[in-house]
Amino acid sequence: MRRIAPLIAAALFTLVPAGAAHASTAAPTGAVTVASSAATGPCKPGSGPRLRGKDFTGGATLPTDLRCADLTGAKFDEVDLIQKDLTGAILRDASLKEADLSQAHLDYADLRGADLSDADLGQMEAKHADLRGAVLTDAQASQAQFPHADLTEAVLTRAVLTQANFVDAKLVDADLRKATLGQIKGRTADFTRAKMSDAKLGQAELENAVLKDVDLSDAELTQADLDGADLHGATVDRADFTQAQHLNLTGTRGEGKDIPETAITGPATGGDGDGGTTASGDAPSRPFPAALVLVILSGLGLSLTLLVWGVSHRRKERFVAAMAVARHAAEEDVIRFGEEIESLDFDMKINQVSGPVSEWRAALDAYEAARRVLDVAQTPYELQGAATAVAQGRRALEHVRARLSDTGGKR
Repeated sequence: MRRIAPLIAAALFTLVPAGAAHASTAAPTGAVTVASSAATGPCKPGSGPRLRGKDFTGGATLPTDLRCADLTGAKFDEVDLIQKDLTGAILRDASLKEADLSQAHLDYADLRGADLSDADLGQMEAKHADLRGAVLTDAQASQAQFPHADLTEAVLTRAVLTQANFVDAKLVDADLRKATLGQIKGRTADFTRAKMSDAKLGQAELENAVLKDVDLSDAELTQADLDGADLHGATVDRADFTQAQHLNLTGTRGEGKDIPETAITGPATGGDGDGGTTASGDAPSRPFPAALVLVILSGLGLSLTLLVWGVSHRRKERFVAAMAVARHAAEEDVIRFGEEIESLDFDMKINQVSGPVSEWRAALDAYEAARRVLDVAQTPYELQGAATAVAQGRRALEHVRARLSDTGGKR
C-alpha cells in the first residue's frame, strides 16, 4: 500500500488547476519528484521509437527515449540498461543475455519470449509486464518487482529472486527449479503446475497463493507463510516445512519433512473409541475415606477452574482468529481500491485526459481514511469503517468514469 501512495500523490498533483500551482511548493519533496517524473505521462506500447531487430551490442549508441519503443527482436546482450525507462516497450523475442537492467523500468512492457538469461535484474520494475515464455535462467533479480505480471511458462531455473515481488502475478507452468525465492512476496500469485523442485522459499509470503499441482519436491519452505495457500495436488516429497506458518497439506502428494504440529494434514481420523472398563467383584463395598473425598472435591474444583479458563481461552482465540480474517479481508479491499485508482489514473494519462477534481479528491481522501482505519482498528466492528470509506471512494471513482464517458474524455 505504501507504494501506491506516491502514485496517488502524483495523480492529485496533475489534477490541481493551474491557478493553484503555487501550492505545490509546500508539497513534500518525494511527491514533487514523482509528479515531475510522470509529467510526460504513460504512452501506448509501440508508439515510441521503431527499432525492431536493432543490434545495440558492440557499443552501439542507445536512444535517449526508449519508452514504449518497438524493440521486437532487438539485441541487448551485455548492454548497460541501468535505470533505463522502458515502460510499455515491446521487447518480444529480444535478446538481453547478461544485460544490466538493475533499477530499469519495464512496467507494462511486452517481453514475451525474450531471453534474459544471466541478466542483472536487481530492483527492476516490471509491474503488469508480459513475460510469457521469457527465459530468465540464472538471472540475478533480487528485489525485482513483478506485481500483476504474467510469467506463464517463463523459465526461471536457478534465478536469484530474493525479496522479489510477485503479488497477484501469474506463474502458471513456470520453471522455477533450484530458484532462490527467499522472502518473496507472493500473495495471491498463481503458481499452478509450476516446477519448483529444489527451490529455496524460506520466509516466503505466500498467503492465498495458488500452488495446485506444483512440484515442490526437495524444496525449502522454512518459516514460509502459507495462510490460505491452495496446495491441492502438489508434490511435497522431502520438502522442508520447518516452522512453516498456516500450513495446510490437504490433498498433497508425497511426504514432506519437519512438518509443524499446527499443520493441517488431512481429515482427522477417529480413534477406536475404546472406553474405560469398570472392575467388578464379589468384595463388599466400602465407604470412601474422608481424605479421598477431599481429593475428589479438590480435583473437581480444579477441573472446573480449568474448564472456565479453557472456555475463556478458546473465546479469545476465536476472537483473535476472527480479527485476523477480518483485517486480512479489509487490507485486501483497500489494496484493490488503491490499484483501481492507479489503473484509472494510468488510463487517463495514456489518453491525455483528466477527471473532475472534486471526485478525484473524494476518492483519494477515502483511500487515506481507509488506511487510517486499518492502522487503529482493534475489533472487526471498527474495521467496518475501512469498508465504508472504500465504498464511498468507489462511488467517487464511478462518478469520475461517468463524467469522462459523458464528455468523451474532454475537460
